[in-house]
Formats: sequence, structure tokens, C-alpha cells
Amino acid sequence: MKTFLFLFLSLTNIAFSQLGNFNMHLFGDIDSRRVPPQYNAPSHYSACWGYTAPDGREYGILGCHMGLQIVDITDSATMQEVYFKPSNLNFTNPDQGHAWREMKVYSHYLYAVSEADSSGIEIFDLQYLPDSVGYIGKYFLPGHRKTHTISQSGPYLYLNGANAEFGRGTVIIDLTDPILPVRRGSWNIDYVHDSRTINDTLYTSNIYAGKLSIFDVSNKDSIKMITSFQTSPNPFTHNSAVTKDRKYIFTTDETTNPPGKLKIWNIEDLSNIIFVSAWQPTGITNTIVHNIEIYGDTAVISHYQAGLRVLNISNPEAPVEIGWYDTYPSANTNQFAGCWGVFKFPSGKIIVSDMQRGLFVLKMDDPVSIQNISSEVPSSFELQQNYPNPFNPETKIRFNIPNQGVVELKIFDINGKEVEVLFNRSLKSGTYEYSWNASNFPSGVYLYKLSSDKFSITKKMVLVK
Repeated sequence: MKTFLFLFLSLTNIAFSQLGNFNMHLFGDIDSRRVPPQYNAPSHYSACWGYTAPDGREYGILGCHMGLQIVDITDSATMQEVYFKPSNLNFTNPDQGHAWREMKVYSHYLYAVSEADSSGIEIFDLQYLPDSVGYIGKYFLPGHRKTHTISQSGPYLYLNGANAEFGRGTVIIDLTDPILPVRRGSWNIDYVHDSRTINDTLYTSNIYAGKLSIFDVSNKDSIKMITSFQTSPNPFTHNSAVTKDRKYIFTTDETTNPPGKLKIWNIEDLSNIIFVSAWQPTGITNTIVHNIEIYGDTAVISHYQAGLRVLNISNPEAPVEIGWYDTYPSANTNQFAGCWGVFKFPSGKIIVSDMQRGLFVLKMDDPVSIQNISSEVPSSFELQQNYPNPFNPETKIRFNIPNQGVVELKIFDINGKEVEVLFNRSLKSGTYEYSWNASNFPSGVYLYKLSSDKFSITKKMVLVK
């Protein structure tokens, strides 16, 4: 929150409970755009997001107090900054909104906002990466000067917590022309800190009202409220994410006392929303939850001083923590420092922005959805036909591994473009089954390829929605 960040108490070494990093390895990190040391800034970075180019190269996008940074994270050995757009930071008063830089990508266009006055919407063209980034410039809609957060769904942006004249709630922006956005509908009864839109349903985090509000936005010119509810106890609704079946929503409460928790709600019946449970990291009760993103059966969470936390939410009512990486290992307190934002690439890489330490690129050691069906040693390397086939949206892929070794399972579109790495890990001999959820992919024919150092098998499957 803006009122807190640059009012930090000086951080000291405080006794705390800390578990070592689990089931996660560091792919790479970069910390090259810090505020100059003479200004004693307590933090240097804010949000992060990602972009996968048509050629498969992956780029981490990092909000810096000094500007906006784009890093090629495709290969850990050559991970490097490929673009930086500086901001006009006033070093005598660094908290002028630049500390809250957020960004989203639609097609090959990057849209960045901040709370700096007259920051508008900055538009970048990413189609020329890795050679260059086209800075199209700042775009100002009538009455718009600044924005707290930005979300995106299809060809629409959702600006949240903008200046009062424009709208302190949520304003829908039409990207039919990506470089000439057009304002559509809005809802401004309560301040909106963040929002998320799925299948024309808008979920807004009304942080100061302690509510989560749900809207029908099928008509982009007329937002209609469906319901709202208090995220009690201690409601301070900062951020939310919805499960793939849209039956559960996870909310984050960014409070210091008590330290904000992740909360799980059953929203299957919108007339009777049920609180399921609250969650905190394994062995840690004094850090504050910040942002959550959901990818299939995996929830990826930034938890300030507890770092990145990853949950298996195949059973949303009983999440299981399956991995973590502490980007801020010096302490675990209820202060606003450490892990800010998270983003997971189709390849499985997870990028994390740490307010003090920059951009981290991480990967899970184990997948969520793989099961060992039989430990009996099979006679040959075999990839079976997925079932069901055709499918919507989930299918199972079964395969045999005769000898222990590194095995990789990838998904390609019909043109042979890689769209997701399901896993790349060492497996013992046996029969395995992987459940792939394609809810984020369009209908069509896909290829799935199983490979090891000696064998490679590819088969086709059909997704029908």
C-alpha cells in the first residue's frame, strides 16, 4: 500500500522461524536497477509480469522505482536486461507513485501504469524482441492521470484505483485498436485496489471496504453488480484469484496486525458464499500475504518476507504447500518488504519480484499433476494415447519408463510451436500418469511429446470446447 512503503521502520535482524527453500531451484536472478544508495531508499522494485514471444523466448517484465525493465530469461546462462525505460523519479521524495508500477500484456503490446501523477498508460511494442522494444508513448484517456493497478482479460484492460476524476473503482478500457485505447464502462461506488475478470465476470477487491464484489461485464458499457461480501475476519481485501472451475475464490488480506492471511471461499452459490478456511505458509505465522495467481491446479503466491509460496489446490478446500523460495531470508516479520509479485510461464518458470532484491527466476523441482501408477519395471519406453480424447478441458497422459533417467513431457500446437512444458525431471522406472488441464488453451489439435536421452515419442490429441 502506498501509505506504508516508504514509512518502513528500519529493518533489523529479528529472531524468527525459517524453513529452508523447498522443492524449488533458482534459475537466475537480476538486481541491476536499484535507487542510488545515497538516497537510502528502503525498496527498489514493485510488480512483475511475463511475456512469451512467438519464437518461444521468455521475458520477465519488472517494475522498478527507477523505471521499467525487460529481461530475457530464456536461458539462465545468458539471462540479461534487453530494455529499460527510465522514469523521472524525484529522489528527494521517491514515493511519488513510481513505487507502484504495474503492467499487463495483450498480444505483443505491453501496458504499464503507476500512481505517479500524469503517468497515464505507457504503451510498448514487444514484437521486435530481442532486438528492440518500441516505446509508443504515454496515452491519456479523458480525465485520466494515474492508476494503482491494472488487470487484463482478452482485448480489455481494467484500470483500478485511478485518480478520482477518472474513477477510483474499475474502468474498462477497450483494446480493439491496441495503440488507441477507448474507455468503456466503469463502476466507482467503492475504491477498487485490484480486480480480475474471467469469462465476463469481474471480481473486484474493495480493500478499504473490506469486500469482494462480483459483477457481470458481458456488456462492457454497463457493469452490473451480482453480489458482494465481507472477507471477514479482519477484512482488507487486496487481491483475489479464481479456481479453474470458478467454484472457489482465494482472497488476500494485506493487514499488519494480525498478519494478513490467504482466505478461501466457496462461491458456487453466489447467494450463499461460504468461508472455507484461511492459510499461512508452512511454519510461518508472522508474514503478510500480498498477491496470488492461479494456474490450473497450482496457486502461486507472493508472501512478502516469506517469499514465493506454491500450493497444490486440486482440492481447493485443503491446499497443500508444495514448494517455496524465500527471496527475503533475513527476517520474517509483519512489515512490507520482500516478495511483491509473481508470474508463471507456460514452460513452468516462475518469476518473482522482490522489493529489495530484484527479479528471481525459479522452477519447481516436481510437477503437481504427475502420479506413479505402478512401480513394476516396464519392458519398454511407451507413450499411450491420452484419455479421454477428444477432451474438455482435462485429459490424462499415461507412459512407461523402463530405466531411471531425465524425462520431459511437452505440449505443442498443430504447427509445432511449443505451448507448455508439463515437466522435465528425473523419474524412476515405472508407469506414470499426468493430468493436463487445458482450460487456458483454445480448441484444436495438439501434439504431446515424451522424450528422454534415448527415446522420443509424439502423439496427437484434440481439445474441443
